[in-house]
Amino acid sequence: MRALLLATTNQHKLEEYRAIFAGLPFNVLSLRDVELDTMDVEETGTTFLENAELKALAYARASGLLSLADDSGLEIDALGGAPGVYSARFAGVNTSYAERFRIIFEKLQGLPQEQRTARFRCVITVAEPSGYHSSVDGKIEGVIADVPRGTNGFGYDPIFLVPALGKTTAELSPEQKNEISHRGRAGRLARALLENWSSTL
Repeated sequence: MRALLLATTNQHKLEEYRAIFAGLPFNVLSLRDVELDTMDVEETGTTFLENAELKALAYARASGLLSLADDSGLEIDALGGAPGVYSARFAGVNTSYAERFRIIFEKLQGLPQEQRTARFRCVITVAEPSGYHSSVDGKIEGVIADVPRGTNGFGYDPIFLVPALGKTTAELSPEQKNEISHRGRAGRLARALLENWSSTL
């Protein structure tokens, strides 16, 4: 069974990806498993695709293993697509999500729901140490809620409302979220990519 390195130290992401890739002929490893969890790849890209490629290629070369990295975030239309690629660093790296929510609510104050449109976007890159790589992307459309709701998920999930369900992604079970989320959708495309990986080289 071939090793597949997931280039993240985020336990939530690891669990989501391990569920999505269950049954594939890959031994899914984390950065801690290969002692690369202290290696920091600077996200200098201006798009999710550029950052995903940067990380996947850097970890593939450092580990000598087939590596998968993603870059994902929240795009709010009324804020010109912000926080976008800076989602994890919005208002400062050490700013709590509760404070980030407060800032976003303040900026959107008074806007009706139809003007609070947003999406979660995720780009996944799979890379060989040789430099060969391929990318897929997924997204989910929604709106920014008026108040945080739900305790599942992580990051911006409590303020991202899926109108068709009447729930935020933090109110969904992990199974429901994986079914419709940006990472779930991109992950299923990445799964298809990995199923055919050896034949594409």
